[in-house]
Amino acid sequence: MTQFSRRHVMSIAGSACLSFPLSGCNSNQPALIAADALSADYPTVAALTFMTDRLREKTDGRIKTEIYSGAQLGAERDTLEISMFGGIDFNRVNLAPLNPIAKSTIVPSLPFVFRSIPHMRAAMDGAPGQKILASLAEHDLIGLCFYDSGARSFYNTIKPIRTPDDLKGMKIRVQNSNLYVAMVEALGANATPMSFSEVYQSLVQGVIDGAENNWPSYENTRHFEAARYYSLTQHLMTPEILVMSARRWKMMSDNDRELVMESARESVPFMRQIWDARVNSAMEVVKKSGVEIIETIDKDPFIKCMQPVYDRFLTPNLRELMEEIQDMESADV
Repeated sequence: MTQFSRRHVMSIAGSACLSFPLSGCNSNQPALIAADALSADYPTVAALTFMTDRLREKTDGRIKTEIYSGAQLGAERDTLEISMFGGIDFNRVNLAPLNPIAKSTIVPSLPFVFRSIPHMRAAMDGAPGQKILASLAEHDLIGLCFYDSGARSFYNTIKPIRTPDDLKGMKIRVQNSNLYVAMVEALGANATPMSFSEVYQSLVQGVIDGAENNWPSYENTRHFEAARYYSLTQHLMTPEILVMSARRWKMMSDNDRELVMESARESVPFMRQIWDARVNSAMEVVKKSGVEIIETIDKDPFIKCMQPVYDRFLTPNLRELMEEIQDMESADV
């Protein structure tokens, strides 16, 4: 997969900015640049493609976009920085690299904030999600919408996990994130930050005892072949986010801005449909393989262990936002 240097990306963006008209119709204008670090067949890339196709249709072909998936433009932390400087126009990222920049994104990243996937979707579609999207403007980004990233659960090579005590002493792989490390250590396990690409062999060789992820990742990476216990703790339901460079946004007419927002909103149900199908397919594969799936878990003891994590990462304002999410009442959540 071809990777482009930061200088090359910025030079492309610079020429595009010089040529991009504030309004009017110019079919020869340069294409906008969109980035997604995930592979071309991933649901978020499909949603980004859907969104940019809709934008092209709504503008009669005037606003075109070139999508670079598979980390061609760099890791998410790098592409996010480039977006803030105007070098990438649309960017789908995980919330983790945004946490140090826009503190409101910490809230949906916390464990056990959401009761279910419908709850997460309702919160991110509703007022809490809109507040988080709006908070990005002061950081040179425009928040467009949220995409699903599934419910993350623990899997391991040793035994079923039903309580926090079952995790004690286990070496659990986590992302290189202070929040993830704090979460796993609060449960009594030994957090082991590690590249995702190293997890399979580390499970096989006993370097780690387990990890945590969603159904599609557990299945697609074949981690279920090595870690035969999958406990549905569903401790994290952190969404993905689609952002736009504020520099590009400011160059657009009010009408084009509305068309961007419309296209982004329309891509959300499309993405969720693809994601749900991917989850169901992964579940079927894993269940047929004979993995022991622990479905009935009392989450209250896990949540009690998270209080030090909340105290560490939540300011008074962020705690209010978390409570707003948790207090949502709906028949669907």
